[in-house]
Amino acid sequence: MAEMTKKKIAIISDAIYPYNKGGKEKRIYEITKRLVARGHEVTIYTMQWWKGGTTIVENGVELKAISPLYPLYAGNRRSITEAFLFSLNCFKLIKEKFDVIEVDHMPHLVLFPLKIVCVLKGKKMIVTWHEVWGREYWKEYIGAGPKSWIAYQIEKLSARLPNLIISVSEHNTRRLRSVLSVKQPIKTIYNGLDMVNILDVAPAETTTDLVFAGRLLPHKNVDVLLRATKLLRERLPNISLSIIGEGPEKKSLETLAKELGIEKNVLFLGFFDDQKDLYRTLLASRVFILPSTREGFGIAALEANACGLPFITINDENNATRELIVNGENGILTDLDEKQIADASEKLLDEGKDRLFYRGYAEKYNWDRIVNQVARAYGS
Repeated sequence: MAEMTKKKIAIISDAIYPYNKGGKEKRIYEITKRLVARGHEVTIYTMQWWKGGTTIVENGVELKAISPLYPLYAGNRRSITEAFLFSLNCFKLIKEKFDVIEVDHMPHLVLFPLKIVCVLKGKKMIVTWHEVWGREYWKEYIGAGPKSWIAYQIEKLSARLPNLIISVSEHNTRRLRSVLSVKQPIKTIYNGLDMVNILDVAPAETTTDLVFAGRLLPHKNVDVLLRATKLLRERLPNISLSIIGEGPEKKSLETLAKELGIEKNVLFLGFFDDQKDLYRTLLASRVFILPSTREGFGIAALEANACGLPFITINDENNATRELIVNGENGILTDLDEKQIADASEKLLDEGKDRLFYRGYAEKYNWDRIVNQVARAYGS
């Protein structure tokens, strides 16, 4: 199918890379800079993450602040205040000119004002959906009762607003249909990798046995990984674990590492300013572990394979990362259990397969291929 004609594209997301580091932010970053390289005009409407004026340009992409920077989190949870205030500011899009509008689905509230904007401007609303929560997870997240029921109804209703949904995994697509009862068109377009940059870097000087990368949030279950590391240290006294990431759980995880007596085995690295530093660390590691029970895709695990690492993740129905594993080949699925994670880690550390073996599982996920699929979706 031919490339769509040059368009003015509006992307709406409250959080953007590199100011906030996560899978959805990285997806927007990689896709938008490639759309610009193909001649499209792209503006990302977001909060003001940077200092200075309300508009800046990075990699040819215009970043435009439609609101002040509100804290994304209130304690361990996404801030309702931030969601509400940013959503109100989305009405400002009524004054903007665009041919195509794509909206990040989180927080769900943003879809309501933007649907009004699209109707008034005669535009179709495309929404990228990264993960489906559903009633049961809302109960876990904010407790059983009216609040979780209301949150689920908002999620379910918001999923009926887009003209087209771009889903980042087959797992996510199935849940959109079954959990949120979505009837309108869905295109499944995976997240991807920048293989050129990965192959262009050298390993870091400091090596590590195990590595985790991601936001330090409760559902990532890094506490279980720390307990697995304690079990491993009883067999492998020099076992090392690097934790790459920031988030509301960081202090409690640092405290837990001390309580378990493994603080000398664990290194908390925070997030890197340069993505290549993440690749350098992965290249100097041996096994990647993502003990999360809720992922819409799991791009970090894919990056680990691309850097030549096997990975371990949890066999949970809400974890789309498990679909990236050929169990026993490029990684291992386990239950959320520290002993199983420890045993799987030891097994993979002992295997010592060539890094090229694992890299082969990641090569088909290429941002250049994926951006073509996105452009066709916009054109449709």
